[in-house]
Amino acid sequence: MLTVDFSRFPLAPGDRVLDLGCGAGRHAFECYRRGAQVVALDQNGEEIREVAKWFAAMEEAGEAPAGASATAMEGDALNLPFPDDSFDVVIISEVMEHIPDDKGVLAEMVRVLRPGGRIAVTVPRYGPEKVCWTLSDAYHEVEGGHIRIYRGDELLGKMREAGLEPYGTHHAHGLHSPYWWLKCAFGVDNDKALPVQAYHKLLVWDIMKKPLATRLAERALNPVIGKSFVVYATKPHLPQAAAAEPAAAEAGESAAPATPAAEPAAGTAAKARKAAPGTKSGAKAPAKSGAKPAAKRSSGAAK
Repeated sequence: MLTVDFSRFPLAPGDRVLDLGCGAGRHAFECYRRGAQVVALDQNGEEIREVAKWFAAMEEAGEAPAGASATAMEGDALNLPFPDDSFDVVIISEVMEHIPDDKGVLAEMVRVLRPGGRIAVTVPRYGPEKVCWTLSDAYHEVEGGHIRIYRGDELLGKMREAGLEPYGTHHAHGLHSPYWWLKCAFGVDNDKALPVQAYHKLLVWDIMKKPLATRLAERALNPVIGKSFVVYATKPHLPQAAAAEPAAAEAGESAAPATPAAEPAAGTAAKARKAAPGTKSGAKAPAKSGAKPAAKRSSGAAK
């Protein structure tokens, strides 16, 4: 069950992808199938070990095309173990509502995303999430649970403040909101309630079979009660004026008359340019987080 719509968020073979807070790995697996070079990162070591097993099984079954790669690693979203501009694509799905320093997470994602790269952010939608909070304190008052409900304009504003340029939004999982309302009404840990069991079977059937009836129903429900709010954005390139300044400076320098006084200065500038260090491409060892794993209650109905 994917929250990111890859028809709106194109992925090319060979793209370097970071699935941040990957959880069980659903988006990482899809990116791997599409030929990307995937890094799935999460602070939950148990989930990361499971994701690594699935990556190995996919490779053995030939599900990933030649040139694709996949790595699962434990790490901290606030201290990513990668150099600047390491990835073409970053995905963070149903994670930011768990993290107190959401601006810090956005800053780290922007840092590791290359200029011109794309990012997809998904969070629980305000309306359906507010119903869950109203029906049940246990839904969100748990260690590592949801600590905020985003309004759409709030999330867009924080992404713009971080330096991103949003270019598209939509809602997803309209069929899943009633399931979570039932869970909250009957008890989030009460899986024996008949309405909850019946609706869960419907969702599993929908995920496995993808019948036309439920696809049409979800398409109609998404704008109204879609469980997730999805935003797509890009990291802009350097402004053309800023990028042109070094070129203009060099052009002016080369056009200057070669007087005895100017020649040493030009030589010094050339040496400085040659001596400028390049960006390292090797990733540091993953920094493990001491925080306990987050309870991602809204990441999907079928666990």
